[in-house]
Formats: sequence, C-alpha cells, structure tokens
Amino acid sequence: MNEKDDDKVRLDKWLWAARFYKTRALAKAAIEGGKVHCRGERCKPSKEPRIGDELLIRSGFDERTVVVQALSVVRRGAPEAQALYAETAESLVRREHAAQQRKAGALGVETDGRPSKKQRRQLQQFRGSQDQ
Repeated sequence: MNEKDDDKVRLDKWLWAARFYKTRALAKAAIEGGKVHCRGERCKPSKEPRIGDELLIRSGFDERTVVVQALSVVRRGAPEAQALYAETAESLVRREHAAQQRKAGALGVETDGRPSKKQRRQLQQFRGSQDQ
C-alpha cells in the first residue's frame, strides 16, 4: 500500500480492491441498491471511507460488519486484500449461525425432490381452486 493510496479512495473502488465484489460495476450497483452502509447510513459510490469506519455489507445470504483497516485502490491477492479490513467478532458469529441454519434447512422448504404425479395433480387442483 503506497502513501498515495492513503489519500482518497472511492468506496466502490475500495470494495473492489478488498475483494468483496468482482468488478467495480458490481460494487457500485450494490452501493446504489442499499446493500452497503457506512456508519449505519446508506452511502454513495463516491463516498471516501476512512480508516476505522464500520461498513455493513450484504451479499446473498451473508451480512458482514467490517472495520476499515487500510485503504487501497489496487486489487491484489486475497491475503493482501484481507489486510484492508477486519470483520467484527459479532459479525462472524452471526454469519456462522445463519450458515448452520441454512444447512439444517430451517429457512427453506424441505422437499424430497420433484413432486410425484399425484402431488402434481393435487397442486394443479389447489391452484385451480384458488383462481376461482
């Protein structure tokens, strides 16, 4: 991380450099979609994060709370990218708990695969009775 990197960095560029998103365009879309909050508030892609800022980043089922440790505009390898932030202990526990629930099937509907012919008929009959 060069000294010039510490000056000013756009949030979308930092998220890309920290490897949260594969492209800057995806990072920008996530920020504009309200998936990234800085200090508890929605922000713009041009926001300049500072060291010590707390970011809430949602992607898919995961929700991470990270603290900015360093700034960089260059995308490097994963070990160097992980040095840019530190995930809070509370966030790690929440993510692990949510992953365990997903694996246990607590959030989704459990099925044994495709419905049988009889089950399909029952579904069609049920949907048909709802339309009337």
